Amino acid sequence: MHKPSLLFLAIGLSLSLQATAQDPSGDEKKILDKVIVTADPLGNDIEGIVQPADVLTGVELDAKKSNTLGETVAGIPGVTASYFGPGVGRPVIRGQDGARVAILSNGMASDDVSNVSQDHAVSLEPFLVDQIEVIKGPTNLLYGSGAIAGIVNASDGRIVTGAIESGLTGRAESRYDNGSSGFTQMLRSDWGSDTYALHFDGVYRDNGDSPGPDGDIANSAVQTKTGALGGSVFSDWGYAGASVSRYLNEYGNPAEPGDGIDPGVTLDMQQTRYDTKLGFNKPIDGLDAIKLAYSYTDYQHTEFEGDEAATQFFSTGQQFRAEAVHSSSEHHKGAFGVQAQKKEFEAVGAEAFIPSTESSGYGLFIVEQFNRGKFKYELGARFDDNSSGADGFDERSFNLYSASAAGRYAINGNFDVTLNLDHAERSPVEEELYSDGLHAATAAYEIGDPGLVKEKAKQIELGVHFHSERFEAKVAVYRNSFDDFIYLSGTGLFFDDDGELLPIRQWTQSDATFKGYEAELTVKLGGEDYDSDLRFFIDGVQAEKSDGENLPRIPASRFGAEWTWNVSGWSGGLSLIRTNAQNDTASYETPTEGYTLVNANVNYLFHDGDSSSWEAFLQGTNLGNQEAYAATSAIKDLVPLPGRNIFAGIRVYF
Repeated sequence: MHKPSLLFLAIGLSLSLQATAQDPSGDEKKILDKVIVTADPLGNDIEGIVQPADVLTGVELDAKKSNTLGETVAGIPGVTASYFGPGVGRPVIRGQDGARVAILSNGMASDDVSNVSQDHAVSLEPFLVDQIEVIKGPTNLLYGSGAIAGIVNASDGRIVTGAIESGLTGRAESRYDNGSSGFTQMLRSDWGSDTYALHFDGVYRDNGDSPGPDGDIANSAVQTKTGALGGSVFSDWGYAGASVSRYLNEYGNPAEPGDGIDPGVTLDMQQTRYDTKLGFNKPIDGLDAIKLAYSYTDYQHTEFEGDEAATQFFSTGQQFRAEAVHSSSEHHKGAFGVQAQKKEFEAVGAEAFIPSTESSGYGLFIVEQFNRGKFKYELGARFDDNSSGADGFDERSFNLYSASAAGRYAINGNFDVTLNLDHAERSPVEEELYSDGLHAATAAYEIGDPGLVKEKAKQIELGVHFHSERFEAKVAVYRNSFDDFIYLSGTGLFFDDDGELLPIRQWTQSDATFKGYEAELTVKLGGEDYDSDLRFFIDGVQAEKSDGENLPRIPASRFGAEWTWNVSGWSGGLSLIRTNAQNDTASYETPTEGYTLVNANVNYLFHDGDSSSWEAFLQGTNLGNQEAYAATSAIKDLVPLPGRNIFAGIRVYF
């Protein structure tokens, strides 16, 4: 039985306690260029950062948030998602995913095992975050080898670092969707003073099988329970705080729904995470700030065949990060620091295709930013020492070197160009080195190569940005050349699994090139009494090995349009995204047909008081009920994207 208890609790809080209302009418979107990119240690806003970046926050995030992080950010140009059913989706940046895209929680790695296999969910809850930041292109300068394609950073404010002027602030939401007959309920709140703060958040989700274009997607139900407690103190000297969070997620594997004889496969995922942060303002002459962070995660998930536990995955991770920020003048600022991590991984059971492994490493980085009138540029370098070992294998060690140079030139007050040059290196990860066994989730036998060498990438990107009172346009083209690119390749051979022939796939290396483009145009149509934006975008990427053969699971090119509006308490949006057919396939990979998705939302702010604001909303996804398959998905020939779904609910801001 569904009980919207979190919403009832929010109602009580909002009526009994006085707090400054957070206006959901769209002000956050209007001042997006003032939103600080928290993943950037230099504290730049979205207009000041030199690298290609996007931020989702405020009403824009509310309209796009979904069960998975990947689906939430998939509308950003250059960003798509992997797909393993409605409960699992990891971001794909410019055609690259897995161990090349760093998933961060407040600047620290999520430390789940979502990079090991597409059927493993990310342990972050989109409904609880304040903003999501996507930095595209090599970002391992700041965050290490696993960010060679970029980062997705979820900022949730669980450790408050500044005064809560109103004493209490928060938001709650309860929504129902007719497709899965499911509820999602969320509550988060911060309360305190100018010297301390306490934080609480929680989400409960209980969704049945999601609708498909031709009936329900079997074995796609999702149940999520997650929450956190945090506390911090702060003053002129800086801040100190800690949080603990718990993430529980049960979801079905729609690629293995069962057939009445063999039971379906479900996953039961659990993670406990501890975070601490410590920051000092102007601790010594020459330094503006020192920031320290440490996290510890204890992760496990069990894959069930019916009621029987088949395979278990265990992982513990520790991270430490220290960074110092300095500025010699208003024209120069920089940051330097150290990052260290250690991870232990173990898989137990019949389908444990990776042996027990232990990995560790540390990195040293520096980035300096200079502002010379119309010209702003950034230089940086990083060194990493990573090691990895597994039962039955010799330990592997990798020294990695990265460097970048980025510049922005303002031709005039409305028009600027950017140029980014990067050299980045990545060490192979455990599944690439040591896999050897049946991976039932992807219906394949996977074989690693313990002799893999490090990847080396050289990227060049040219961007153009125009902005005026009515128009904003962004265009970027890039080329990323890899030496020894690591990928999972089909072999044309098969493994006999009790009479069922499954393809054998081998982790291998080849020189490769990624070439792509992104363009976005926003036209502001608003008047004195209303706001309205019309947005168009297009993107595409081509990825080939040095012999001209295509790499597998590359997203197809897309184009789309979105209209948003806000007038007299009413707001909403309508979007259309056309994903083209993907016929540039690798050996032993099938093509993917194109499809068009139409989404819409409408919201009504029916109460806007001094202590709380209330908003009702209605959202629809895939309104045309299109049959669609994701080219990035390992199960694209088996499981479609969800069909038409309608969501209705209430949001409270207090």
